[in-house]
Formats: sequence, structure tokens, C-alpha cells
Amino acid sequence: MTVALRLFALIIGLAFAALLQAQSAELQDISRLLKRGQHAQALDRVNKYLASKPRDAQGRFLKGLILAEQNKVPDAIEVFSRLSKDYPELPEPYNNLAVLHAAQGQYEKARQALEMSIRTHPSYATAYENLGDVYTKLASQAYGKALQLDSTNTAAQTKLSLVREMISGTNRPSSTAARAEPAKPVVVAAAPKAAATRAAAEPKAAPRLAAEPAPPPGSAPAAAKAPEKQVARGPASDTASAEDPIDAVRAWAQAWSKQDVAAYLASYAGDFKTPNGAPRDVWEKTRRNRVSAPKRIEVALDRIKIDAMDANRATVSFLQHYRSNTLKVDTRKTLVMVRSGGKWLIQQERASN
Repeated sequence: MTVALRLFALIIGLAFAALLQAQSAELQDISRLLKRGQHAQALDRVNKYLASKPRDAQGRFLKGLILAEQNKVPDAIEVFSRLSKDYPELPEPYNNLAVLHAAQGQYEKARQALEMSIRTHPSYATAYENLGDVYTKLASQAYGKALQLDSTNTAAQTKLSLVREMISGTNRPSSTAARAEPAKPVVVAAAPKAAATRAAAEPKAAPRLAAEPAPPPGSAPAAAKAPEKQVARGPASDTASAEDPIDAVRAWAQAWSKQDVAAYLASYAGDFKTPNGAPRDVWEKTRRNRVSAPKRIEVALDRIKIDAMDANRATVSFLQHYRSNTLKVDTRKTLVMVRSGGKWLIQQERASN
């Protein structure tokens, strides 16, 4: 099976579980039609739905899936392309675009789309895996070209054989069971609930958004810096401490682990800089989905460091270990903390893998 077909099958196979979690009754019915293979009826229903709600992101996302299932690849690409332009903060449309491009053998376009997906959500595991598969295919093409130009190049021949084994799966560990685990697929779950909310699920196969994408905002002006201090990992406190921003960060991680959405969102300052400048209400809807969707979440912090700027500002950096029933990812994070109303709150959030 080619890389493109493998990616496509994974995406479509996990699409429905995520979509059904957060859709209207009408879209849930349409999703069921799609799952049963009644593509024509599903497309007719979704077109009628979109006639009254032309900007509905979930409806448009579902239409793209239906068109892909009907093998109407150019039409599906157009749907996901427009969706990514209207809602550039969503990684899933980019990922699905990549899958469709790969299905047509357009691996360079697939690579570009996946890099956009990762840029919007640095912790999107599915996009990273798909990008690895696309790079594998590009490597196969490059080694093949090298052999066309020099058929005596034994090193290129060996590398090409290895890459082809990877693509065919003959040397690949049996990971399909883990990837097929019904959970929140990043790809398909990303269709936002309203204007631009990301779907509650994480991507197909063993991953899909859990650690949050947070583009590095501009660095905050530094005042007199107190010496950095290393802080040992420890349990989070229940409330944000007015004395120690680290306690506030631990409380934030604990609220996330408990899937206490209210406490989690209350950890962010009123002037929190949302990823890509998204409206606060859109960001909050996305976060509600991300925090509440998994069956279980565990967020642990390690290697915590604090760098005080002044009495009311500090940065806290750490290694975040995120675990859920569908995703495991370690992310380096830096939180810019501000003291407001006697509490330390998150003003900026930066993430990198």
C-alpha cells in the first residue's frame, strides 16, 4: 500500500468518532450516512445544511470528507483549501489537504500543507507522522532519480531498497492497532463547532491534539532579572498562589488533568495573547473541546525554572508531559505570568517540541 493511501485510510477511518462528539443533530445524521457508505444522500443533506449555514466549519469539513470518499479529490481539495483560508488557525484542514495531495502523488504540496498544519499546532502528532511518511516518499523519488543518473551507485540502491521496505510496510512494526484506537482524531475532529472551533478530538491513530499550539509571541520586555532557580517537580496546588507563580502553573496543570474546564480557563489573564491572534471566545471554545473531549488526561511538569522580571511579571519554563487515552506527547513550554487581582495568571504561552 502506498504512503498516500495509507494516510488517507487512517484519516477517513477515524473521522466519524470525532465528528459525532460535537456536531448538531443534522450533521450527526449526515455523518452516519457517510459512515454507512451512503455518500450521495450524505452529500445532498450536507449541501442543504450549508445552504442555510454557508460558513459553518463543521458542515464544510464534513462535506470535504464526503467528497474525498466519493473520490472527487479536486472538489475535496477545494473545500479544505477554502476552509484553511477562512480558518487558518485550524491544523486539520491542512492535514487533510496533505492527504489528498499525497493521494495524487503531489508529495511536495503535501509536505507544504503538513508544515502549515504543524505551524498552527506544534503538538499535532498526526501531522508529524504524515510528514514523515511524505518525506519517505520524497526520499524514494530522489534515490530513484539518483539511480537513473548513475545506475552503479550502490549506496543509492541500498537506500532506495530500505525506503521501499518502509513504504510497503514489510519492515514496519505492527502499530496499526494503536493507531486505529477509537479516539479523537486530529484530522477529522478538527472541524470547529461554530465559527472556528477545532474539533474536540485528536488526530487519527494515536494522536491528535492535546498539547496546545502556541506560536511564540513577542518576547516581553525584561526588567531587573532575579537569578533563575531550578524547581523540583512536585504536586500542583489547588489555587493560584499570590506569592509563587510556580504554584499557579501547577494549579493550571492540575485543572487540565482533572478536565476542570472552568478552573483551567480561569488560569489565563484577561489580556492573554491567543495563538495566531484568534478571538478570545473562539480560542476558549477550542480549549473547552480539547480539555473535555478525552476520556482521561494527565499533565505532569518537569524541569521547572522561573525567571522573575519584576514583582508582577515572571516567566516559567518547563517540560510538559501530556498523556491521554489517545495521545502521548512531551512539549517544552514557557508561560509568561502576570500578577493580577492577587493571583498569578498566564499572559502568554509558548510551545515547542
